[in-house]
Amino acid sequence: MRPTLQRLALSALLALAAGCVVYDPYYPYGAAPPNIPAAYERSWSAAVNAMRDQGVTVSRADRGAGVIEGQRGGTGVTTHVTTQADGRIRVETNTSDAALAEGLSRSYDARMGR
Repeated sequence: MRPTLQRLALSALLALAAGCVVYDPYYPYGAAPPNIPAAYERSWSAAVNAMRDQGVTVSRADRGAGVIEGQRGGTGVTTHVTTQADGRIRVETNTSDAALAEGLSRSYDARMGR
């Protein structure tokens, strides 16, 4: 009886293992998976240089934390570069000067080729 129980357990284990399937993540429209480090580096460089394009003096650029801080005149500027869960890069700039914010957005888009 013992060998029959062992065969039954082995058969059940093999049946469970055969049912395990791992699929690659779905990328819509045939798109390749994002190259997150390269995308982050490109966005980071574009954000730092957009600030310089607009005359912002960068006082802190912490790539690991994704934070760029600076000032133009008496106006402070903070930009956050973060990787979202879906792999896209989010760049968010905060400043009290609406014209500066618009200029930073235009400079960033130009550097990203948009």
